Amino acid sequence: MPTQTVERFLAALDPEHREDIAGRPREEQERLAAAWESELAKDDLDTLDELSPPAAEREAARRVVTGE
Repeated sequence: MPTQTVERFLAALDPEHREDIAGRPREEQERLAAAWESELAKDDLDTLDELSPPAAEREAARRVVTGE
């Protein structure tokens, strides 16, 4: 997985979660970033993505971290 995807995922996280995830092994960061990309593709985020791509990225990151 490209480093850029992991970096984008980390940037989308709130500061508290960003610090936690950044301290985890790279393989886990890549797994979570892949889950984040899958979450972004979900239909319920399409409208939010059209209105505010950063907000959609933050919401997808929150869902991945909280397991929703």
